[in-house]
Amino acid sequence: MSFGNQVQLKVYQQIEKNIIPVSYEELEAKAREHLDAKPYYYVAASAGAEITAKQNNKAFDKWQIVPRMLCDTSSRDLSIELFGKKINYPVLLAPVGVQSIVHPDGELATARAAAAMDVPFVASTASTYSLEKIASEMGDSHRWYQLYWSNDREIAASMVKRAEAAGYSAIVITLDTPMLAWREKDIEHAYLPFLEAQGIGNYLEDPVFCSRLDCPPHEDMQSAIMLWASVFGNPALTWRDLEFIKMQTSLPIILKGILHPDDARLALEHGMDGIIVSNHGGRQVDGAISAIEALPDIVDAVKDEMPVLMDSGIRRGSDIVKALALGAKAVLVGRPYMYGLALAGEEGVKQVLRNLIADFDLTLALSGKRNVQELNRDLLKRV
Repeated sequence: MSFGNQVQLKVYQQIEKNIIPVSYEELEAKAREHLDAKPYYYVAASAGAEITAKQNNKAFDKWQIVPRMLCDTSSRDLSIELFGKKINYPVLLAPVGVQSIVHPDGELATARAAAAMDVPFVASTASTYSLEKIASEMGDSHRWYQLYWSNDREIAASMVKRAEAAGYSAIVITLDTPMLAWREKDIEHAYLPFLEAQGIGNYLEDPVFCSRLDCPPHEDMQSAIMLWASVFGNPALTWRDLEFIKMQTSLPIILKGILHPDDARLALEHGMDGIIVSNHGGRQVDGAISAIEALPDIVDAVKDEMPVLMDSGIRRGSDIVKALALGAKAVLVGRPYMYGLALAGEEGVKQVLRNLIADFDLTLALSGKRNVQELNRDLLKRV
């Protein structure tokens, strides 16, 4: 019996209880009730009028699945291979910063849930807990490290080296956040959690960052916060700078935030190992193209020369099927697991993943496919 059928049976027999809402819309609404306005909107809101965030979801409706009948889908294989490693499901937990604002265990709870569900976790530079502490919760489970490239390049290099030493198996460089966008709800609430020393754990434990301070962070946290504010982000970066990070690590390097096919080709030219098609969940450029709309052209641009992943707008199993059919190797999910974390900590994240993977497995089978490799554009009709 495959994953989705097993989950259904356990739920219907009440062997497993639903501890959080199953539907994404109810999950988000419950998290809104549970959280204070500032942390809720920090997670839920996006840039400007939030047009891009809304289109990330609506754009999936332009692609409709055309199921095939009388295909033996009694046994399914959801696994994929990425950078020489087998991954049981084509799903990763996207890097989301300052998770402590929704639950005190923050990234540690998420890391434990990811390990338990055998889903790779992409740990953020903007974590409240350090990358080493996160790694210690995961054992040998798959984990990647996401880099916000500081304008102090030696800090960036230090974090990449620390990640490799801590057992992370890939580096994800987020390109679309050299500075924070105009996020109306955060401006309205005058809320930036980093200024409250949340989300800067990787900096507080970084030897290069600490060497820039007159005294250790625990003796003068305000100075550490102000140093963080002065070094976060780097709008001066160009494609030439990627060579510097390549020199710091032997790990695969994936560029996150690619939306234009020419940038995908440049990623290939500069020796990158993968791409994540993403608009940061609509949090950076309002009015930007949706991720699912950008995906096919980027897949066509790089052909089979590097894996292309996608995030921004994944909410249900059918979204995963559509993204993979359009050429994504895997998808990353963000806000749904943050709401699960807010409501029920580690168990909430596990249940979000359980539901999403079960939904994907059943949708795959009901579409007439037995494995991820069988998914292609022939399954979809654009309307």
